[in-house]
Amino acid sequence: MFRSLTSLIIPLIFTSPAAAVQLTGRAILGADTFAPGPTSGQQFPISFTDQQPVQGFSAVLPGPKPGTFRVMTDNGFGRKSNSADFLLRVYAVEPDFTTGQVFPVNFQTGERLTRFSQESFLQLHDRDNQIDFPIIAEQSFYPDTTIPVDPMIQSNRWLTGADFDIESFRQASDGTYWFGDEFGPFLFHVSAEGQVLDSPIPLPNFLGLGDNPLVQSPDNPQLDGTANLRGSQGFEGLALNSSGSKLYAMLEGALQPDDQRDRLLINEFDLASQQYTGKTFFYQRDPLGRAIGDLTAINDHEFLVIERDNRQGDPNNPDFTRPAEFKRIYKIDINQIDSNGFVQKELVVDLLNISDPNNLGGNGTTDGVFTFPFVTIESVLPVDEKTLLVMNDNNYPFSKGRSPGQSDNNEFILVQLDQPLNLDPSQATPVPEPMTILGSAVAFGFGVLFKAKKRQ
Repeated sequence: MFRSLTSLIIPLIFTSPAAAVQLTGRAILGADTFAPGPTSGQQFPISFTDQQPVQGFSAVLPGPKPGTFRVMTDNGFGRKSNSADFLLRVYAVEPDFTTGQVFPVNFQTGERLTRFSQESFLQLHDRDNQIDFPIIAEQSFYPDTTIPVDPMIQSNRWLTGADFDIESFRQASDGTYWFGDEFGPFLFHVSAEGQVLDSPIPLPNFLGLGDNPLVQSPDNPQLDGTANLRGSQGFEGLALNSSGSKLYAMLEGALQPDDQRDRLLINEFDLASQQYTGKTFFYQRDPLGRAIGDLTAINDHEFLVIERDNRQGDPNNPDFTRPAEFKRIYKIDINQIDSNGFVQKELVVDLLNISDPNNLGGNGTTDGVFTFPFVTIESVLPVDEKTLLVMNDNNYPFSKGRSPGQSDNNEFILVQLDQPLNLDPSQATPVPEPMTILGSAVAFGFGVLFKAKKRQ
């Protein structure tokens, strides 16, 4: 039985008549989780011998079977200069909202595995030499070091975090993947087996702001002239409409020549022609917001946007001297444009104020309120019309937003909305309901609260 069928039952048992955004599930993947691969982290004091961190999830898609997901890591350790030995991968996982654990699964079948292995991920590569600029696999040494590039990276032309900073991805109807990159910013197309299919696609400067005909960051390997976008502010969000015909690529920061510093651009890309349509939509960033974390379609014209500040830590915890203030999910409608050209924007979830009457949030809940206070929250996916899956990017090993001085885990949470979304059925991602809890609720009523409290 899936959440879309049972979500109507549980609120009758547990919640009061007053509607509120509520936590309905939480599962955790420990920060110190690794997968096989070449030694990583050699460009800063911590290194991981013969392994790769399973970390920094910046995007999520449905997995090969219900309840499983494919999660994409970003460029690794935060900068182009320190991530040349971090491999770009998509992992397959199963968050178990009954036990609160997250398990690796087979990337193709979704069957649960005992550990992360080569069966559990898709490795991005360019063995067909499609990328039209130098990549790390072509080098003898990692940049600005005397450390030899791993022979496996070289022979397989595996992509690394110094080649692209991938922050978003979508799967087209033919099974191929499209990735949004921050370095270029670029869109690039990858086969179901991980091979880059074409040269990365640059973004034209459709608004004509400044002299550069393209939108380019300082990290763009093909930078021609002056960068007009700050570093790490390229494509953070990438949505695929419910028709499967258009991608919507959203920049994290405003263009440098733009005097409207709160204006973020969403660019429409046609999959049939594999070209931008020239349509650009404006998103107005909140005065407290500093960046966006994701862009996800609800239907052909409505989308969810994660917007956040650059702070971390639970405001209820006095040990955080500069806690999080602004972590929110908005709904936007590109068919509704105001007089200044901005898309309609409506608050859906305040991630610092989520009701948790059943105490599912463990150390994230204080006085019945769960907070998601991480510096980067970069994944949202509709489960059904009233439930969202939300995940943080733990920036391993740097972010410490849950417990002071302790590297953040990767947290998967389910949030029940107080108002249903106009969700196209193609955008729903049902997850199995925790049957032990559902069964206990039906059989024993409020006795299930004891079991729920243990699930932290």
